[in-house]
Amino acid sequence: MRVLVTGATGLIGASVVSAVSTGHEVVGIARRIDRAARSMPNARWVALDIGDATTAAHWLPYLDGIDAVVNCAGVFQDAPGDSTRAVHRDGIAALFEACEKAGVRRVVHLSAIGVDREAPTDFSRSKIEGDRALVQRDLDWVILRPSVVLGPAAYGGSALFRGLAALPWLPVMPDTGPLQVVQLEDIVATVLRLLQPSAPARVALELAGPDRLSMAEIVARFRAWLGWPEARVLRLPAGVTALLSRLGDFAGWLGWRPPLRSTARYEIRRGAIGDPSRWTELTGITPSSFAAALAARPASVQERWFAGLYPLKPVAFVVIALFWMITGLLSVGPGYRIGVELLDEGGMGALSGPSVIAGGLADLAIGIAIAFRRSCRRGLYAALGISAFYLVAGSIVLPRLWAEPLGPMLKIFPIMVLHLVALAILEDR
Repeated sequence: MRVLVTGATGLIGASVVSAVSTGHEVVGIARRIDRAARSMPNARWVALDIGDATTAAHWLPYLDGIDAVVNCAGVFQDAPGDSTRAVHRDGIAALFEACEKAGVRRVVHLSAIGVDREAPTDFSRSKIEGDRALVQRDLDWVILRPSVVLGPAAYGGSALFRGLAALPWLPVMPDTGPLQVVQLEDIVATVLRLLQPSAPARVALELAGPDRLSMAEIVARFRAWLGWPEARVLRLPAGVTALLSRLGDFAGWLGWRPPLRSTARYEIRRGAIGDPSRWTELTGITPSSFAAALAARPASVQERWFAGLYPLKPVAFVVIALFWMITGLLSVGPGYRIGVELLDEGGMGALSGPSVIAGGLADLAIGIAIAFRRSCRRGLYAALGISAFYLVAGSIVLPRLWAEPLGPMLKIFPIMVLHLVALAILEDR
């Protein structure tokens, strides 16, 4: 069987590609595929932005010889370069139309639990619109609506739970609904079962775990799994969670994808619960409990490192970006005269003023580059480069700075190390 998987580098999509490629030929479609092509060479990879593929003609060339399609594509919240409607409705509606035209009967479509009952956000509204577009097609379709997905891989909500578990206190957000978390392995097993020719068709299944838990209970269980003692509960006021979600929205417009944004706030308020009985009845798969899943996979040091670093990551990038922007503004503002005097002392003469301004503007540009996700890596490399330049130039022009009690030259080294750490944890998945 030859299977096309969209959203093939995401949390669910990558696991589906890995599992299906064991016995079948897989074509993986994602926006960026370089890393996936290296790490999963058993699949054939196609770079395609689903939000731009909004007609059947876009999809037909990729469906040649395909026997089944698994759609795992998803965008959690609108932001520059991300459109929930373009991906969840327009792009996949065109894919479903193309499947009908190309004679690709079997389509397994990953939606989200609860969207058929309540749609408080653009995410859930666009998801249900995509579901309806599939139901209208003459295809052997199956709609899977998973709850919050947890597994060995950590991204989005699953990463957020781990990060919250690492805090010295247990934050409890107000107005959070119950969750029936589902294990990634059970979802992948379901997809494999439904790709079989004899599998049921034209059904929508809720993929939910057997336990109904609060968000605080999930975080507490993760904390115990990681081997840390019980934490003191910290109840966050509604205003604090609203502020954090707004800050997350701002980060989203800079190209970052923090898990705590307005969409998450409203979706968590609704909760993610469902009835898995029909799922078990049609597939024979009994969903694993959260406790059983944790017990089957003891926490490793890698898990503890990730959990501890996750809440520090946004702090580190905010501090680094602000550091460069503020030093740049100080250099061309209130610190300009001090900088000129230092360079005059070193014999720079007429070049002192222009050098201070050039350095300040360079620092400011680096800070802005680091603030935006698309240019962050280049900004971090530029910061390392200019730090090395300041180290060498300062040693030549004013070698006495090495003896200063506040250590202005020595402090460059920990700054550079922090940038190397930032490069190491830059990727989300």
